[in-house]
Amino acid sequence: MNVSTRDADWLDQTDEAVRLQGYAVVTDVLSPEFCARARERMYAARDKIEHEIGAQRIARSGELGVVRLPLKYEPFFAEFLDLPVLHGVLDKVLAPTSILHTQNGLILPSASPAERGVFQKTFHRDFPRFMNGYRASISVLFAIDEFTEENGATLLVPGSHLYGDRPSDEFLAAAAVPGICPAGSALVFDAMLYHAAGRNISGRDRVAINHQFTLAYFKQQIDYVRALGDSVVEALPQRTQQILGWYTRVVTSLDEYYVPAEKRLYRSGQG
Repeated sequence: MNVSTRDADWLDQTDEAVRLQGYAVVTDVLSPEFCARARERMYAARDKIEHEIGAQRIARSGELGVVRLPLKYEPFFAEFLDLPVLHGVLDKVLAPTSILHTQNGLILPSASPAERGVFQKTFHRDFPRFMNGYRASISVLFAIDEFTEENGATLLVPGSHLYGDRPSDEFLAAAAVPGICPAGSALVFDAMLYHAAGRNISGRDRVAINHQFTLAYFKQQIDYVRALGDSVVEALPQRTQQILGWYTRVVTSLDEYYVPAEKRLYRSGQG
C-alpha cells in the first residue's frame, strides 16, 4: 500500500497497512536535498569504517554493502532520528518510548554480468522471534535512491509477519513483491515481515538506510550510548537521546542505583 505524508490520515493508513499486510510504502518523506546529502555522507562513512576496521575483516563477515554504525563516523545520520515523520510513525505504529535497535546504511552494488545468473534471494526477518501477532519491533527503511525492480528494490512478502513457521524459499520468492518507490520514501514494515534485497542490474549502486526499532525493554544490537559517548548523546535533541537508549541504560553500581528519580539511568515510564 502506498501512502503519502500529504494525506491527513497517513499515519492511520500506515498503521493499518502494517497491521494487515505487514508494510506500507510512505512517500514524500525526505527532500531531494536531504537525499543528496545522505548519499554523499553514506560513502564517507563507509570509507572511514573501512579505514578503521579494515576491508578484509568486513569482507569476512559476508555482508554485502552494509554500513554499520554510520552516525558514529558521520554525525549527519543522527538527523534521521530527529525527523517528525519518524516520530509520528514510532508513536503510532510501535510506541512513543521505542528505541533504536540498529541503524544500518545499505549500498547495494550492481551485479556483474557473471553474477546476474546465479543471484540468490535470502529472505529473512529483522526480528526473528514469533510472538503470535504481538508487535515488538518495526523497521523504517529510507530510500535514498529510487527503488526500482532494475536496481534491486527490497522484496517484501505481504502478510508474512503473521507466519509462525518459515515457508520454503520457493514460496517466499513466488509471493514477494518489490517495494518500488521514489527517492525520499520510507518503507515501514513489521520487523517480522520476510523480506530480501532484490537483484541490482542497473549498473549503479542503490543507496538506502534502514532503522530497526524495538520496545524499550529489548536489548539493542549496538549500545549506541556507549558507542557514541555521553558527550555526543547529550548534545543531541531530547527525543533523539531517548531513541538512542539514553533513558534505558543499565546501572553498574549501587551509587548509580540510589539516585533521585530524575537522574536515573533507566527512567520510569519507558515500558
